[in-house]
Amino acid sequence: MDDSPVGWPEGLADRVTEAFEEGLRERSSRHFALRLYVAGVNPSSQRAVANLTSICEELLAGRYTLEVIDLYQQPDRAIEEDIVVAPTLVRVRPEPVTRLVGDLSDRPLVVRELDIGA
Repeated sequence: MDDSPVGWPEGLADRVTEAFEEGLRERSSRHFALRLYVAGVNPSSQRAVANLTSICEELLAGRYTLEVIDLYQQPDRAIEEDIVVAPTLVRVRPEPVTRLVGDLSDRPLVVRELDIGA
């Protein structure tokens, strides 16, 4: 006897469950490409690097690349990427591109906005 909810076509519940579980597997295997634009070694930039590294190591271990770009060393990158404030974090992949500004100390906000929750 089929265990589908009343009124559902036979086998639909199993297909929905399979699709949901596949989505969870895909989500847990996504690779994140992140760029953090900083302005030298000022306290805000240092906090952003430390906060982001902590979040990534805890929630994305082995599934992320992080490029830290010092805009004092590479000012042309600010122009190329339309960066007007530092620190700025850009999630390049997975799309869509997402940007966060600041020292990334609001951990729940960073996790939510980058969609990296466990």
